[in-house]
Order: sequence, then C-alpha cells, then structure tokens
Amino acid sequence: MTSTSKTSKFKVVLLGEGCVGKTSIVLRYCENKFNEKHLSTLQASYLEKKLNIGGKRINLAIWDTAGQERFHALGPIYYRESHGAILVYDITDEDSFMKVKKWVKELRKMLGNEICLCIVGNKIDLEKDRTVHVTRAEDYAQSVGAVHFHTSAKMNKGIEEVFLNLTKRMLAAQDDNTNTAGKQGGSRKSVVIIDDEPLQQSSGCCGSS
Repeated sequence: MTSTSKTSKFKVVLLGEGCVGKTSIVLRYCENKFNEKHLSTLQASYLEKKLNIGGKRINLAIWDTAGQERFHALGPIYYRESHGAILVYDITDEDSFMKVKKWVKELRKMLGNEICLCIVGNKIDLEKDRTVHVTRAEDYAQSVGAVHFHTSAKMNKGIEEVFLNLTKRMLAAQDDNTNTAGKQGGSRKSVVIIDDEPLQQSSGCCGSS
C-alpha cells in the first residue's frame, strides 16, 4: 500500500473539571449531538473522528476524561503519549479556569512542549453569567503556548474550529519531527501511521453544554 493511502493517527485528550461540557463538545464534534441532561463521565470514554486536511488523511483518537476530583489520579493513564490536549473550562465558573492552569502545568511537566494545547472557554450561551474575563483567559493561553477558543456545545459554536486548529498544529509538529529525524537520525516523538480503520466508539456519557 502506498504512503498516500496511509492515515496519520493522533491522540487527543480532553481535560477539565466535571460539568464544564467536555463530553458535550466531543459528541457535538463527532456525532453532531447534544443532550440537555447532564450525566457525568465515569473515568473516560473514547471516540474517533476522521478528517482530510489538504489531502492528508487523519484519524483522531479522542479521549474524554472524567472531571471529578476522585478521578484526577487517572489522568496520566489517558493523556500519556497524547499529541494534543483540549483543556476545557466553564466561562461561568472561576474555579474551573483555575483547574485548567493545574492541568497545563501537569501536561508540560509530563509531556514537555511537544504536546499541542487548546484552552476552551465553554458555555458562551451563558455569556451573561460569565466570571472569567476574555482577555485574561486569552493572555494566559498565549503565555503557555496554547491557543484559546470560546465554544458552546449547545449552540454548536466554535467546536469545529477547536479541533481543526489543533489538528493542523499536530500535523505541523509531525512534519517538524520528521525533519528533525532526517537531520539527527532519530525522532523526538513518534507519530503512529496506520492503515485506514473502521470508525469505532466505546461507550460514554453525555455532558453539559
């Protein structure tokens, strides 16, 4: 099989407090579904999304993790070897934004600067109740090398942009790693190349907007 028929597979993990809407973001992106009723994700759920960007075939393996504190210790199991992370907070919940900062520190410590980060302020449909100032969030994201987005899973706003931006950056990082490997005889981070696979989904739960 020729290289043009290969698919680049990237692992993406969503992190954030419970009830910020991680599951709703994933379900909106992968299945264009939204459920008003919130059911907390237990441990983690997994979905895949296939893309074609500039003629390149990509398979995103998306891990949606539980946000409850009792599951925090399981985080490293799910974000290990991730190429990208989406850190979600609720724009009406200051504490959820502060927890994002803790996740960023943990990811940078464990995975360095190679992992691509997006910070997402979700629930812009509740703008009138916002407690996290836009400029503050965007300035923080820039300071840690992340890209900031505002989304509403309920209104289907900003979701596609988040994943498209992250995927393009992961592709760019893959190209950089390939170039580095060519010059140094080794790769800084492996990117799995797989044959095209059927879409698979494990069981998961729905989240808030």
